[in-house]
Amino acid sequence: MTKLKTLMTAAVAASLTVTAVTAQARDFRLGLVTPQSHIWSQEAEGFAEALNERSGGEHSVSIFPAQQLGNEAQMVQQLQAGSLDMAFLTLAEISNRIPDFGALYAPFLVEDIDHAAALLRSEVAAEMLEAMPGQTGLVGVGYGMAGMRQILSRQPIDSADDLSGLKVRITPFDPIRDFYVAAGAAPTPLPLPAVYDALANGQVDAIDMDYDSIRLLEFYEQADNLVVSNHMMFPMVAVVSGRVWGQLDNADRELIRGAMAEHADNIMSHFQEHHEAWGEELRGQDITVTEVGPDFFADATAEWEAIWAPKATYLPLLREAAAELAD
Repeated sequence: MTKLKTLMTAAVAASLTVTAVTAQARDFRLGLVTPQSHIWSQEAEGFAEALNERSGGEHSVSIFPAQQLGNEAQMVQQLQAGSLDMAFLTLAEISNRIPDFGALYAPFLVEDIDHAAALLRSEVAAEMLEAMPGQTGLVGVGYGMAGMRQILSRQPIDSADDLSGLKVRITPFDPIRDFYVAAGAAPTPLPLPAVYDALANGQVDAIDMDYDSIRLLEFYEQADNLVVSNHMMFPMVAVVSGRVWGQLDNADRELIRGAMAEHADNIMSHFQEHHEAWGEELRGQDITVTEVGPDFFADATAEWEAIWAPKATYLPLLREAAAELAD
């Protein structure tokens, strides 16, 4: 009887141990708006592999690219509800909720791709992430990017006046909308998968886009005028649902934070490494390329500053940090 009792106790203990391990194991879901071929999606897959390996197979991550789970606004709602675990998001949707993040889109805040990456890796940028849990219900674990912004248009743009009345496709968020309104254009929000056809049928006259997306999705086939302006950087943030984060122990949090931040940073390194080559690849296409600098958008930049300086308290701190990093 005693032996039977001992065996039963051992069996129950073993069962509880298995149950505990099973309860901790998770299959996380991570959403993105970028297509499978995009570097964001590729690094999301890399993060999934790293987390699975580093957790000894305990955790896995299912990746949902190309807006399979909805647009970014919808995914943020899912993250807040805890029905989506993780995402790689443009900072656009975050800046709509936390105006301080709009400061990262200040026109000509940085000079080039390397300067942008250095600022996103700075202490002041990391400090900004601390506001996310309280104001959005999301935990920001690190930054990536989508390169520097350029303008690709169906018709030539030789001066800032040529932007007047142009329907320019933008990512739907306030900082970039305000910039193009200040430039006299008609900013037109469109999801990335709709852009090619919108250029083809004249729904939009131009697009605000980075080198990589222009070449990868072959937008130059429908618009053959490229204004190389580098007028804004385009940050990305890797996030975890606050509700999901609250269910994790410290060990899993640090495991996820480390792997996710690493692969987000890989995205920045990728853009740094390939930015110039992608620009040269586009220059090799049958398109007209016009190089412009900050003076081209001087009036629009001044108007943008007047709008955003009062509500983006981090703007002077970021400008100060950017100035130091430029030295």
